[in-house]
Amino acid sequence: MARNSRIALSGPLTWPWIAFPLIMAVVAGYVWLRALTDEPAVQAAAVQTEIVPAAQATAQGSAGETAAANRPDQPPAPAALQTTVTALGRTFDGDVGIVVRSIDDGWTAAHNGDLLLPQQSLSKLWVAAALLDRVDAGEISLNSQVTLTAADLSIFHQPIRKQILARGAYTTTIADLLRRAMTQSDNTANAALFDAVGGQAGIQRFLASRGLSDIAMASGEKDLQMSITGMQWRDSYSYGRNFWQARKRVPFAQRMQTMGVYLANPPDGATPLGIADGLKKLSEGRLLSPASSRYLIDLMAASKTGPKRLRGGLSQGWSLPHKTGTGQVLKLLATAYNDVGILISPSGRRYALVVMIGATNRPVKERQELMQAVTRSVIDWETAEAGQ
Repeated sequence: MARNSRIALSGPLTWPWIAFPLIMAVVAGYVWLRALTDEPAVQAAAVQTEIVPAAQATAQGSAGETAAANRPDQPPAPAALQTTVTALGRTFDGDVGIVVRSIDDGWTAAHNGDLLLPQQSLSKLWVAAALLDRVDAGEISLNSQVTLTAADLSIFHQPIRKQILARGAYTTTIADLLRRAMTQSDNTANAALFDAVGGQAGIQRFLASRGLSDIAMASGEKDLQMSITGMQWRDSYSYGRNFWQARKRVPFAQRMQTMGVYLANPPDGATPLGIADGLKKLSEGRLLSPASSRYLIDLMAASKTGPKRLRGGLSQGWSLPHKTGTGQVLKLLATAYNDVGILISPSGRRYALVVMIGATNRPVKERQELMQAVTRSVIDWETAEAGQ
């Protein structure tokens, strides 16, 4: 069962026992945001939550790791690898979940594997899977044409916008939109696919049919991003820096409150264990047909995003088809810095890797180093096993 991260940002704030300093310059009397832990808990005016004492939080974290690694239907994770995963998670200053699952042997090493964390663009993976399921059923063709206009533009990263605005109306195929969504994380391309499969309800039905109950879909990219800031959508936000300029005018206290609500119970939330289960099923051909499974994994392998995240830890001969996700930033607080994928050894052994950083004040380089360390830990473990 998923555990909510229980983060709330609404002030004045008191953050729990010890972890990392999150010091912000604030307005209207707000001075400090402090500390996130492996078991984050905040008592705030807008979102009332229970503060977990240090000893209790540590005990809960240990129990979660043990349960994830020693379920009755799974072999135990290698002790050395579980120890490394636990250490990486506990020493990183932030709200982080890590899962390494052997696709071939079935064991799982995890830290905070059942913590509900925001996906952001990780959700494009499930849009793509739901779309390809419809292709498998003969209901959608990858060659079907779609015409997009300025009215279809989304927010944030959307390279296809250039083609749409240059022509006024841009006609392309479902296959091209899928390629753009998965390899470039294009939000407009993904929105068109999202609509084609029935939106939030259609994708949730697909996930439920595959037993992926710990993965949720938001109602749409624009709705999600507006809810995080407490803003109302305007079409002008699809252009230039209009959204960022409008967001600067939002009172800081409001952004703290709405960000806290989002992190405490993200509408696009998923657990690292849930995502690892989806990756394992994709690898085994239990999510889609064999042809569609290969097609989606090939798109993940062609991804251009996040080369210094999980992929930054690769050794020669190893590969990692993957999908990244990145959330909004509030002063020094970065949210939803994610990367998930299928690590493949030179001999063909496969591992589902999931690293989700729900919230942290650590710089990008340190977030990337954590992800690289997770990749290297698996490579080092397998190399040591092969040498025995």
